[in-house]
Amino acid sequence: MGERRTFSKLNRDTDTWPGKYRLGMVAYMGQRLSGLGIVVYLFMHIFVISSAIWHPDGGSFNRILQYLQQPQFIVGDLVLLAAVMFHAFNGFRILLLDVGIGVRRHKPVFWALMIVTAALVIYGIVVAVPFILGASLTEPRVI
Repeated sequence: MGERRTFSKLNRDTDTWPGKYRLGMVAYMGQRLSGLGIVVYLFMHIFVISSAIWHPDGGSFNRILQYLQQPQFIVGDLVLLAAVMFHAFNGFRILLLDVGIGVRRHKPVFWALMIVTAALVIYGIVVAVPFILGASLTEPRVI
């Protein structure tokens, strides 16, 4: 008969096993997942803002905004920033590939754009850390 293959070994031997993904597939999956996350955030954002506006109590919008200035929500905004930056720069890379620019060098282009993405996200973190540590959003601050 031959070698008996278990279910887990069978799955790992296929090209669809995540451990065997190459850079192009990782970029593809990241593009799809970041896009999905951004859409989910958009619907949550619309729901929160609309529920605050249509609430019978007139001051609820200000209370919701105060609540959303807590550190965990600012950290969530940083995750959103990372997702948007990745999605934008990877989308720009895909656009370049579609018009024939960088086809033979798509890996260096990917890594260069991810370095730009990382630099912008790190800048966003540096700007946001004082707010995470309790600084007020209303007092002026020079960066």
